[in-house]
Order: sequence, then structure tokens, then C-alpha cells
Amino acid sequence: METIQLNLKERTSRVFLPESLGFGKIFTDHMFEMEYTESKGWHNPVIRPVEDLSVHPASMFIHYGQSIFEGMKAFKQESGEVVIFRADKHFERLNNSAKRVCIPPVDVEFMIEALKELINIERDWIPTKHGESLYIRPFVFGSDPFLGVKPAKEYKLIIILSPVGAYYSEGFKPVKILVTDEYVRAVRKGLGDCKTPANYAASLLAGQEAVKRGFTQVLWLDGVEQKYIEEVGTMNIFINMKDEVVTPKLNGSILPGITRRTVIEILKSWKMNIVERDITIDEVVNAYAKGNLLSVFGTGTAAIISSVGWLTYKDKQMVLNNGKPGALDIKLFDEITSIQYGLKEDTHNWIFPVEQKEIVNS
Repeated sequence: METIQLNLKERTSRVFLPESLGFGKIFTDHMFEMEYTESKGWHNPVIRPVEDLSVHPASMFIHYGQSIFEGMKAFKQESGEVVIFRADKHFERLNNSAKRVCIPPVDVEFMIEALKELINIERDWIPTKHGESLYIRPFVFGSDPFLGVKPAKEYKLIIILSPVGAYYSEGFKPVKILVTDEYVRAVRKGLGDCKTPANYAASLLAGQEAVKRGFTQVLWLDGVEQKYIEEVGTMNIFINMKDEVVTPKLNGSILPGITRRTVIEILKSWKMNIVERDITIDEVVNAYAKGNLLSVFGTGTAAIISSVGWLTYKDKQMVLNNGKPGALDIKLFDEITSIQYGLKEDTHNWIFPVEQKEIVNS
């Protein structure tokens, strides 16, 4: 792979971040960009100023949706060291999504090094408060102009960065989830296990209707029988019962979440009975009725752990743990964030340090 070229804007003043960052509203000065053609493969890697994209109106991704993306985070630890959390697994998942929609894979090791280079340049943008981080958004799209349904021949890969606060502005408070059987997000053997814009577009209407009814998000059921729980719009789901912690097994319609994987590995290290299996919404309702449902929580890069305080299915309203975060939810959140912020030793090799280096403009 070629050497990454640097085309950097002159920084004439310090970076000042607002007191309230929100999520996905602020962007750093620079981005990483790389191109693909059939003759050259992935080439021309460059870090350059963020600017509007210029694309032909016939660019194939606009018309046929051939696009994928990822979301990960970098943190400034208590020691001042800058780290990325589980970068390898995120780029591996990017390649998994790429395969499903016929996008050429990227070299994972090169992408990690490219990301480190970009973050080193933009390290002044990383917020320092606990709960804040630098959100990382890599995405790929078919860029050649052609009106015909087939895989593109040219692609662009871009990484942008955004300093963010907590995903939920109300903080670590339980959310209200609506279980829907009115709509379907994905079906097995489709795009459900890929991080592609189509999945999120399919979730918008149900999510919008749920918000109007006072809910935070929607919990999806399987697309065939409409009885097995799958995932929430922006996170995987875990059901904490008295004798086991259950999360739906990956079946081709569920996104293989990196935080999901992290939680499973932690629970196994704690010798807890974590089970990946099919679970029906009726089983959850029955467990609640019998007093066997301790908590329900979601996992995702943005929120990390999100307690579910209220779960509604048809005419059944379930108040979980009196609307307060479950003990396991809090313990997992503290464990993961302690590793991310350097308050606890990383014994899992999840942390990728970003070495501070002198920046020399190309």
C-alpha cells in the first residue's frame, strides 16, 4: 500500500469544544480518503481537510445503495494516552459488510495504521470528560457514474471524526422500548447482518412512530414468524434472567455488534451463564410474569450499555427493575468504560494506542 499523503490545513488557534457536545453534530478539520479502481485496487490514500463531496449525479451508490459504514470510538485516557477501542474487529466487520454488497475488501492492518495517523493529527479534538469520546465513522460507496444495476467499478473510502458526548443526553437512564410487529427491518440471508444504509432506512418509519408514542427505540422481531426477538434499531439486546443471560444468536438478520461481542466475552470471564439462542417475545413476557426477568439492556458502540426500563408489547407493559438500571447493566458499563478510559488494565488486547508523532505536511 502507498504511503499516506498529508494535505493539512494550517491550524492557527486551539480547538475549543462546546460544553455540550451532543452526538454527531461536530466534525474535526481533516478526513482520510482512499480510492479504488479495478486496475489499481485501493490507492491514493490521503489525509486532507474536510470538505463537501463532489459526486456525479449518476454515481451508483445514490441509485442502487451500494454503500457500507462502521462506527467506533477513540478515547483520551486518564494518563493522557489516546487509544482506539477494538479497531481490528470494526474493520473486519466492515469487510464482512463489503463482501455482502460486492465492495472490495480493505487491508485491516493498513486501515488501523491510517486511522492512527488521522487521530494523531486530530488528537486536540478528543474530549477529556468521562463519557465523552471521539466517534469514528469510516464509510465506503460506489462512485462511478452509471445507470444500471450491477456492482460499481470505482469506490471511495472516507473516515470522518466527530467529538461526542453521551449518546443519550439524559445520561445512563433506562429507555422505553416498543416491540413492534407492524414492520420488518430485515430477514435472514438478507442485509440484516451488514452495516449498510439500507438497514437503517428500513427502521426509520417504525422508529418515528415509536418516538411519537413516547418510546426511545423499537425492538424488532424476526421477519418471518414475527415472534423471535432480534435487535433494537441501534443496538443488540440482552435479556438478563435469574438463571441465564440470553442474547439472540447471530442468524443472518442481526448485526454482529462489537459491543455485543465485548459483553459476551466479559460475562464469560465472570463465569456467568451467557447463552446465544433464539428467544421469543412470549418467553420474555412469561419470564416477566413469573418474576424471573431481572433486566433488559442493549449494547452498541454509541451508548455502550443502555438499560431498558420499560418494554411494551401489544397491550403488555413491562416495567423492569422499577424503571431503574439493572445491577448487571451498571457493572458492565463500568467495566467497559474503565478499560476504555484506562482506569482498569486491558487484559483482552482490545486497546490500540495512538502514538503521538510529529506531523510533517506532505
